[in-house]
Amino acid sequence: PLWNSYPVEVSLIVTMGSCCGGKESKKGFCPFSLFLFAATGAAFAYHKLQQKKSRDESGAASKPQVVFVLGGPGAGKGTQCELITKRQSGWAHLSAGDLLRAERNSGSKLAELINSKIAAGQIVPAEITVGLLEKAMEDIMAKDKAVTKFLIDGFPRSEGNVTVWKAQMSTKADVQFVLFLDCPEDTMTSRLLERAKTSGRNDDNIDVIRKRFVTFREESMPIVNMYESEGKVRKVIADRDVEEVYKDVAELVWPL
Repeated sequence: PLWNSYPVEVSLIVTMGSCCGGKESKKGFCPFSLFLFAATGAAFAYHKLQQKKSRDESGAASKPQVVFVLGGPGAGKGTQCELITKRQSGWAHLSAGDLLRAERNSGSKLAELINSKIAAGQIVPAEITVGLLEKAMEDIMAKDKAVTKFLIDGFPRSEGNVTVWKAQMSTKADVQFVLFLDCPEDTMTSRLLERAKTSGRNDDNIDVIRKRFVTFREESMPIVNMYESEGKVRKVIADRDVEEVYKDVAELVWPL
């Protein structure tokens, strides 16, 4: 058509001029049209910003909340986690040690490596542990939509655990704080030896228990201290009656 044969500048003058009663600026542009163009652009940018904000808030809200539960072997981590999940809604308990033991017994390629590490009282490679935790969380939330909060006991136990967790999970879960169950080694030893009578666990013997204490002091306590320096540690004295300990723990997790 004839319109397409006009130069672009002429087309703009005709188009913009028509909305201003045929009056163009000296440069060939209608001021009112320019205002409409700028306003429309600003409105579009604001709309896109609001969409992004909504997506970000939705993503943050959908991320599960996590409380790391730390303490020496026999401090009562599993016991307190089980009480919370039974008495407060929306919580699930994951034991890093239990997940590793289950994988060890599964006959998978990782079984031999995990077994040798646990038997020696050593820490399993972080990538394995974090991968098992992530899968367990996904499985639980897929089965029960009401679960949005996780107590993860026995993790993180080393700097490597922290590094891998942040790399793999920082966008998938929000760590609220670290619950540290503080308990003397003699009390923990007595508990573990008593548990050994019925647990059937090969790491509940005095030699491995001593190795586990050394590992905890050398690798896990620095992690507790690191989180404490960030103001994220909530300490509970754990060499007391189970219900007394639970009362203090419940007060910490109830607001979440």
